[in-house]
Amino acid sequence: MPIREFVEADWEQVWPIVRDVVRAEDTFVYDPNMTAAQAHGVWIEAPPGITVVADDGGRILGTAKIGPNRPGPGAHVSTASFMVAADARGRGVGEALCRFALDWARTHGYTGMQFNAVVATNHAAIALYQRLGFAIVGTVPGAFAHKTLGRVGLHIMYCAFSQPEAAPAHGETT
Repeated sequence: MPIREFVEADWEQVWPIVRDVVRAEDTFVYDPNMTAAQAHGVWIEAPPGITVVADDGGRILGTAKIGPNRPGPGAHVSTASFMVAADARGRGVGEALCRFALDWARTHGYTGMQFNAVVATNHAAIALYQRLGFAIVGTVPGAFAHKTLGRVGLHIMYCAFSQPEAAPAHGETT
């Protein structure tokens, strides 16, 4: 699956994917009434991050944004988000985007990747992320208002790229 950096001309095809995923209200915590301009501001990642698209010969099948999870002292951990067109699901687009994101983050010196809000009922995504090395490190019960299921949990998921340095024990110096 060819994945390349987003260019502004892609927005015409990316916006319908973002709009449809967000309006489904079953996997993303974005406002379902967001405008194209608001979505652009949220989805198009500024450096040092990147937004990419899965381009199938001129047709955008999916998109991802990748960058630091938090600024400053948390900037060594990356994060990413993925959206796939409804008619392209089940064809490996999400997996290709996730593998790209993991490779990109490793190449750019991040020590791991954290997903802050994986809807607990998004079983396909959770299974994919676990297959690619992520673990659920916590769940916030009832934190997501699912359109049809009501309030469900949001998982925090993490994939370490290297072992974090242990903090010195209390009273020890390094």
